[in-house]
Amino acid sequence: MANTNIEIDPEVFNEVYMPHLTDYKNRFEVYYGGGGSGKSVFITQKILYKYLADPNRLCLVVRKTGNSLKDSVFKEFKERLGEWGIYEQCKINKTDMTITLPNGSGLIFKGLDDPEKIKSISGISDIWCEEATELEEFDFDQLCIRLRNKKKKNNQVFISFNPVSKTKWVYPRWFADEPTYNPDNTMILHTTYLDNKFCDEDYLQNLDDMKKINPAYYRIYALGEFASLDKLIYTNWEEKAFDYKELLKEKDSRVAIFGTDFGYTNDYTTLICSVIDEATREIWIYDEHFEKHMTNEDIYKMYGEHGVIGERIVCDSSEPKSIEELRRMGCKRICGATKGKDSIMNGIQLIQQYKIYVHPKCTEIQEELKNYTFVKDKQTNQYINKAIDKFNHGLDAFRYSVMNYSIYKTGKIRFIDKKLLGLH
Repeated sequence: MANTNIEIDPEVFNEVYMPHLTDYKNRFEVYYGGGGSGKSVFITQKILYKYLADPNRLCLVVRKTGNSLKDSVFKEFKERLGEWGIYEQCKINKTDMTITLPNGSGLIFKGLDDPEKIKSISGISDIWCEEATELEEFDFDQLCIRLRNKKKKNNQVFISFNPVSKTKWVYPRWFADEPTYNPDNTMILHTTYLDNKFCDEDYLQNLDDMKKINPAYYRIYALGEFASLDKLIYTNWEEKAFDYKELLKEKDSRVAIFGTDFGYTNDYTTLICSVIDEATREIWIYDEHFEKHMTNEDIYKMYGEHGVIGERIVCDSSEPKSIEELRRMGCKRICGATKGKDSIMNGIQLIQQYKIYVHPKCTEIQEELKNYTFVKDKQTNQYINKAIDKFNHGLDAFRYSVMNYSIYKTGKIRFIDKKLLGLH
């Protein structure tokens, strides 16, 4: 099989990465930084460029789970092959997630949730660990041991991630005051969205909004810093008097949303009523209810007192019986919240993108906003991206309503970046 020679327009590369395109001297290349920096695109470009020039290489591309690969880097490689005009010349198995280039070089995509299949792969020339912060350090070291193809030169390990908590293994390994890596065989490159000329205007506007509303998250997500999280989860709010009826009259883009979290003996049953404006990224919390020992009949009566029986009320989906009983009583539009993996943090990070105004009469939700914090890691004394399970009964109801509206309005949750939203 002959080498594959193609001409690639230099304009497809971001300038910051160009010095590293054909530099293979380092065994480890660490690419980290903010969302939208183009690092995953460049690593894809570099591997393809390297492999098209050198037949019969084999690259293992890994993430924590196999499912996460299909819609991320596997898709990225297919798009680059199409962009470079050689997609039809390649053998692409979408089921097994393998790609064979015209010259016999290939790529295998595997999740570390299937370790036995990884053990059976031999002759690996290069490895790419995408979203490396998802992995355990032991997993990473075991992968590196497998990179021992003596038939090929320039064997490399590519590592890419967005910085998260300093408690993750990547921080002490490469960024602490006394890191443990070998600088003689390691290249480390930090990039942000400012280095990516391909960012679209909507994305840039989202980041600009984030900078104003949540500076701490902007430093971590957009600038790619290992910044410590603030103790408080929500700092993007203020107390302000307003007339919610007048707000709804002023703009068609504003709608009322409602959420409930169920409780009984120890926890409050809550109702949070808000007005949301997707166009301006503003939310006004105008009414609340916090009460223990409420039966479903009590809840229905309370809904009537707050004038929301006919509204779409989004509730804790862990109590389908209560939801059904309230529906039969007359709350025809009541529904359960959509939940899933990381739904709490995803919802929090969605809400952090809005400016929130809380009416002075809503004292209970204000108390929660003042006390709802991230968990502190006992070993590092750093706050990690996990919320405490306190001061959140009203805020959970609020989160249900905002997330449901976002899904209802757009068909998906509007996040800055689908991959990280979470700083896991």
